[in-house]
Amino acid sequence: MQSVCVFCGSSPGLDPAFAASAAEVGRLLAESGRALVYGGGHVGLMGVVADAALRAGGRVVGVIPRSLMDREVGHLGLTELRVVGSMHERKALMADLADGFLALPGGIGTLEEFFETWTWAQLGLHAKPFGLLDVHGFYGPLLAFLDRLVEQRFVRQEHRDMLLVGREPGPLLSRMQSHRPASPPKWIDRGQA
Repeated sequence: MQSVCVFCGSSPGLDPAFAASAAEVGRLLAESGRALVYGGGHVGLMGVVADAALRAGGRVVGVIPRSLMDREVGHLGLTELRVVGSMHERKALMADLADGFLALPGGIGTLEEFFETWTWAQLGLHAKPFGLLDVHGFYGPLLAFLDRLVEQRFVRQEHRDMLLVGREPGPLLSRMQSHRPASPPKWIDRGQA
């Protein structure tokens, strides 16, 4: 796992622990020699994780749509900033550049990116690890809902088990590093994927 795509909020959130965890993620990625791939913004937790990685000497690649760059949200101090035409291009490029995915606290955009990545894994389109950093129980209600989806047979247990969850960045990144890809689901014809 040479690079990790981090999904997180463009807001710092209410709890100071969110920013502290984002900074720790950035520092740990840099210190381990892994590149940070993220949405390219300088605001909120996005800016915190990028700045922490840069301070620790890490490589940081931002991917941002032109519409957001034009609103002056882009981080101009990154190792590399790629400006793309749309949100769809942004997600596809971040996925191509990353060997793993990690979601920190965030809002609708964070959840949308994370769930799309999970869906791609469920469909066998990638076998990269993906984790959810549950800072101070932030994702507790979501995790309970995911378990409800399994109980109600909308999600298979094997797909729920794909999600790596942790409360501390270091141990979660270690679990992601040791992740072994699962076999693609039985209904996927690998010759067609």
